[in-house]
Amino acid sequence: MKTVNGQEVIQVFEAWSPKKLACMDNDPIGLAIGTLNKPVSKVLVTLDVNEAVANEAIEKGCELIIAHHPPIFRRLANIRTDHPAGRLYEKLIKHDIAVYAAHTNLDVAEGGVNDLLADALQLKNRSILEETYAENLLKLAVFIPTANAQALREALAKAGAGRIGDYEACSYTTTGEGRFRALAGANPFVGSVGELHVEEEVKVEVVFPESIKGRVLKAMLTSHPYEEPAYDVIRLEQQTNVMGLGRVGYLTKDMTLQQFAEFVKQQLDVPAVRVVGDLQSKVSKVALVGGDGNKYIYAAKRAGADVFLTGDMYFHTAQDAQAIDLQIVDPGHHVEKVMIAGVAKKMAELCEDKKYLVEFIQSTIHTEPFLFV
Repeated sequence: MKTVNGQEVIQVFEAWSPKKLACMDNDPIGLAIGTLNKPVSKVLVTLDVNEAVANEAIEKGCELIIAHHPPIFRRLANIRTDHPAGRLYEKLIKHDIAVYAAHTNLDVAEGGVNDLLADALQLKNRSILEETYAENLLKLAVFIPTANAQALREALAKAGAGRIGDYEACSYTTTGEGRFRALAGANPFVGSVGELHVEEEVKVEVVFPESIKGRVLKAMLTSHPYEEPAYDVIRLEQQTNVMGLGRVGYLTKDMTLQQFAEFVKQQLDVPAVRVVGDLQSKVSKVALVGGDGNKYIYAAKRAGADVFLTGDMYFHTAQDAQAIDLQIVDPGHHVEKVMIAGVAKKMAELCEDKKYLVEFIQSTIHTEPFLFV
């Protein structure tokens, strides 16, 4: 096992939940407090960062906190250590505890907050509620001597090119003739300087997401025998790696809205929920958004959901949902606490694969501010 620093831990995290997935303007994600340039052996995973959570991190010897809700959400005018927020920041800095926030990017990520909520409700046949991210698909067409084509295809596949849905190493090859004349100063792989050469070549074509363009081109250039390979990179109309906010899926069995509300209380460990709709109506298809999903009621309706589960439902938005015959179950914002166990488990697995010597600890501090009486 290898000891690691904070940057290495966050590189693993961002490979799973990259910042580019964030879907809120000026979402304050990333390192909020402290430095990642230090050894890290224990990481506390929490929904929120308050003084009790800071004390927990100190007690458990954690050098890094990964939180869902950013501890600094708006630009600071000052840091007053005689105020609660300033006192919190002071404590974290004095104890050299870094805080990293993953907010809407963790909502969108596969296996993130919304998937964890869908897991808790045992939803099947899932889809994205609203698309917020997609990558352009590119196609590489490269010309290479026939004898070298297989090594090139293997290198491109290893770099991640040619992945289409549940298939990998996809490519297409056509045969033809390549013509060129090497000029003075060249060191041709085939042919001679000054002579027009004709070579039996193939054209290998592969598609790949734009985000790995550099890696794919490096693999092509490294595995190609020519000094000056001939190739094209073409932007396609199709997109890939489509991701988004919220999830839509089906319950394992139909329920009434009353039964579904009780099911939500049990599965998400909340004492009460707010409900809009006919308690005896049938519920089969569920849409959900962790946190505040008020602006997604129409997306849920378009998706054909019988009920929309989200937190912080506003009075007038609830009336709008009622008017379009969309039922609502609001279990509160705090159900996003599912990310504590989910992130700790995922990161432990990812870091174990890399042989990193780091422990992920689940916060036990209850940060729900509301009491139900």
